[in-house]
Amino acid sequence: MGTVTISLTEVKKSLGEVVNRAAYGGERIVLASRGKPKAALISIEDLKLLESLVSEQALRRARRREALAEADTLREVILARRGGVPLPDSVEDLRQLREERIRDIAPDLR
Repeated sequence: MGTVTISLTEVKKSLGEVVNRAAYGGERIVLASRGKPKAALISIEDLKLLESLVSEQALRRARRREALAEADTLREVILARRGGVPLPDSVEDLRQLREERIRDIAPDLR
């Protein structure tokens, strides 16, 4: 299964043959006009694969959006429970803990 570039002029002369090469030969055919790629001719199997990949990608995006929405909701709930006081930045907390640990383990390194 390879990719071949064919000019539109050539395709016009032998459309049936070119379609069969894509459909039964598994070739992916790039249709070019004046040397520039314009479109592609692929088999139905390739089209189904492409469509399933696009569907999976859309599903992953939707799941990420749902997870972000849940995180935003959780953040709002926590903020409300804390009376509007935001949680401390965990990255900064981790940095401080790491520095304390380094001081405890190897005080001479600092």
